[in-house]
Amino acid sequence: MENQFFVGWGTLALINAGLAQGKNRTGFNWFLLSIILGPLATLILLFCEKR
Repeated sequence: MENQFFVGWGTLALINAGLAQGKNRTGFNWFLLSIILGPLATLILLFCEKR
């Protein structure tokens, strides 16, 4: 069960990195931020405007 948590969290971080690159933001920075904040980073990124 614990491994599934880490796999899901890592997958979410990768999705956020791709979403950030689509909005012309640094994917690596958002990946690291997503590792720390998780779903909260997704919400922040969804409401950010495209540069």
